[in-house]
Amino acid sequence: MIPRSEGGVLSTHSRESAASSGRSGHVGRWLPLAAAGAIVVAVWLMLPPLAFGSYLPSGFCIATAILIGVVLLRSGRRSEGVTIFVTSAVAAMFLWWLTSVDPALLKEVVVWQPLAAATIALATPIAFAALGGVVCERSGVMNIGLEGMMLMGAFFAVVGADLTRSWVAGLASGVLAGGMLGLLFAAFVVLLGGNQIVAGVAVNFLALGLTGYLYLSWYADGISADLPAIPRVALPTEGLGPLGELLSGLNLMVWLCLALVLGLHWFLFSSAPGLRLRAIGELPAAADTAGIRVQTTRLIATMVSGMIAAMGGVFLSLGYVNGFNENMTAGRGYIALAAMIFGGWRPFNALGAALLFGVASAIALRIPDMSPSTSALFHAAPYLVTIIAVAGIVGRVSAPAAIGVAYQRRKR
Repeated sequence: MIPRSEGGVLSTHSRESAASSGRSGHVGRWLPLAAAGAIVVAVWLMLPPLAFGSYLPSGFCIATAILIGVVLLRSGRRSEGVTIFVTSAVAAMFLWWLTSVDPALLKEVVVWQPLAAATIALATPIAFAALGGVVCERSGVMNIGLEGMMLMGAFFAVVGADLTRSWVAGLASGVLAGGMLGLLFAAFVVLLGGNQIVAGVAVNFLALGLTGYLYLSWYADGISADLPAIPRVALPTEGLGPLGELLSGLNLMVWLCLALVLGLHWFLFSSAPGLRLRAIGELPAAADTAGIRVQTTRLIATMVSGMIAAMGGVFLSLGYVNGFNENMTAGRGYIALAAMIFGGWRPFNALGAALLFGVASAIALRIPDMSPSTSALFHAAPYLVTIIAVAGIVGRVSAPAAIGVAYQRRKR
């Protein structure tokens, strides 16, 4: 009930209280971003071209982030506060290690344009798989099998490209293979009502075993060296300097991923079929009552999820490595699950999370050049970022209400 004065207007005290509450709530929402910004600035100050030799400016930024974490903890926002503490501690250790690195070597290793290119290349397959997970889990099906669908896409893209000598056919065959595995997964969890976690793990091992067996059977002598590769897109960006050079050399699959993010966001939040898909993920019984075919929609969503995740595998084999190795996805499907959760089951947020993991991987690849003895430790950085992201965000985001729950239509 809104407090009113005798004249029916908010009293002065009530207006001041409401304004104060609104201001504090508005400021509170920006505190985690302020802490993240302080940590980013701390790292930026220690890296080229600035590369301050002193730890003090960066240490002040880290202390500011920790202070914000204390404020969040005292206000009851425990998950955000703990996340900021852990991230600040990791950043502080990284910065302290940077003070022992030779500045000349640091400038040779940390070159921003190659680092940005590596970030985009490493984030693209994760983004594809995360987008596939968004489609599937918005319909209420928990897709643990993204890793296997990526692997199937990677292998059969190479097979299609090798047989037809066309990267277009390779892309099509890889996407089709991922869709078929997604349909098989859907048959068990949607039609038969099987446990979605167990079925997803089984799909991953099925893909690992099948691709490994076929690879050794069909390519015992190795894959052709002149395998058709997905081309890079040359854009007229000469006037943009280093940014133009970066954008001009991106692989076609990177642009396709960005277009998919835009299209999927529009589909989920601005179209009637997308609304029906989200309704099934929240209240399948109510959606069924409204005339929406729950199981058919989930079957299609899971198959499409497999096709999109397979595009990440296609990028790995035909756009990045231009070949195939056993288990070449190397856990990227699981990182994509973390990116999807971190992004709150939204396409743009999932893309941002994938870029975060891409940055961590790109830095980990360059650190061994500066200190070989710490190579193994820093190669674990992407997985550490995954743990921090999920631990800090999973308590605040809301998953689709019916996720992981099989739906069987009641007989009337």
